[in-house]
Amino acid sequence: MRKEKLYGKTLDELIAVTRQIILPGYAARQIADWLYKKEITEIEEMSNLSKKTREALSEAYEIGLCPPVSEAVSSDGTKKYLFKVLNDKYIETAFIPEDDRATICLSCQAGCKMGCIFCLTGKQGFQGNLSSNEILNQFRSIPEFRKLTNIVYMGMGEPLDNLDEVIKSLEILTGLWGYGWSPTRITVSTIGLKNQVREFLERSRCHLAVSLHSPFDEERSRLMPIQKTNNIREILEIIRTADLNSQRRISFEYILFKGINDTPQHVQELARLLNGIKCRINIIRFHTIPGSEFTSPSLQEAEGFRDILNKKGILATVRRSRGEDIGAACGLLSTRAMNKQAE
Repeated sequence: MRKEKLYGKTLDELIAVTRQIILPGYAARQIADWLYKKEITEIEEMSNLSKKTREALSEAYEIGLCPPVSEAVSSDGTKKYLFKVLNDKYIETAFIPEDDRATICLSCQAGCKMGCIFCLTGKQGFQGNLSSNEILNQFRSIPEFRKLTNIVYMGMGEPLDNLDEVIKSLEILTGLWGYGWSPTRITVSTIGLKNQVREFLERSRCHLAVSLHSPFDEERSRLMPIQKTNNIREILEIIRTADLNSQRRISFEYILFKGINDTPQHVQELARLLNGIKCRINIIRFHTIPGSEFTSPSLQEAEGFRDILNKKGILATVRRSRGEDIGAACGLLSTRAMNKQAE
């Protein structure tokens, strides 16, 4: 019988576990403490639980941590880890060190169903949602775990298409009984699913990053088919009317494609579209993927686009490209692993 994993369970779920094996209510907090603060790898290490209790737990449960199966290391210090999930699928996780920050980029799905034409993960097709265990295992199981200062849900998949498991993982990361991280150290990215954006803003206090990539309906629809059913203007209206606290940051991801979405007309429309929203635009130079029709502008061109936005009163920054020598594009490492498995 396959054992159920304890790691990735919320406090309420751990209470349910203790009730199932007839333990006192406080035992759930003891288990949470071992899982998320004392970093154990075996149930036997829970020394403040009786031997009989540990044996009862071990009959049906295990901790459930799993190391990466491989890693790629860039000359700039960026690392990409490959994890096996959902029995035979692969996801990738990026570790990005920079000055006094150490960021992990988490995946939430194997593959993706959103079909953005510039994304290699989408070309894999949708293979499944990750559990809270599989999301947090990426965080816990990389060697740099204790160095991490920031978390971004910007890896493979659409986080808000797996909202319940993402929210569970955020609850564990930010709960005082869990890791106790401040929500201001965590950013969740979305392509823009209107109902889920509304729910996320209500259920979590973490930062939100919306993938924008074009302010024009027709162009954004070509780049991102989700625009046809979840128009960016609807997403912006939800953000405008949400009750946002002063510490919560809203940002927009904007991948620059040379000669496509980098014109003065795009700047004008972005300024009009985002008027009244306190936000920033993160400009990202396109990372080339096999078979793509798109190319990346130069760093100088990206900085010029940023400067024009800044003059329009929009805070914009150019995200430094990292890990280019190890396949920076999201999904490239896992696609190679899938192809090798299929050989």
